[in-house]
Amino acid sequence: MTQPINLSGSGPPETVLAPAPNEQLEALAAALALPLADRRAAVADVVCRFPRFLDGWARLGELGRDDIERYAAHRVGYHRGLDTLRQNGWRGSGYVRWQHETNQGFLRALAGLRHASAAIGEADEEERIRHFLLQLDPAWTDDNVMSQHASTD
Repeated sequence: MTQPINLSGSGPPETVLAPAPNEQLEALAAALALPLADRRAAVADVVCRFPRFLDGWARLGELGRDDIERYAAHRVGYHRGLDTLRQNGWRGSGYVRWQHETNQGFLRALAGLRHASAAIGEADEEERIRHFLLQLDPAWTDDNVMSQHASTD
């Protein structure tokens, strides 16, 4: 059994973020469609234009040139994501599930931060983030993010 059992009839609240504006989504899609050699700079331009765009930060982290650059971009996405979650009623607990496409930028940044933490030797942080991901989405698996990488590479 991997799902928690809730006998009260009500569970933790669930937060679903609003969709990013089409302009941001289109700019990121265009940047990600570029050849790999040009992709990082194009995604960085998107983030410069839209610094609150969570998926932009997550994708920039994925394209980082080294462990520290990946860590930094994912950390910014994570912190911007916490701000966005709070603005949408999240109070530090409750679900933020991957199944909602609009939550994926935040969760992608958080998962990226977990992996970047491991890469720089921050084992405690990696473990805290692993637990946090499971609290946010009890069905969490790294396959969520990995399957999307396969479709954008």
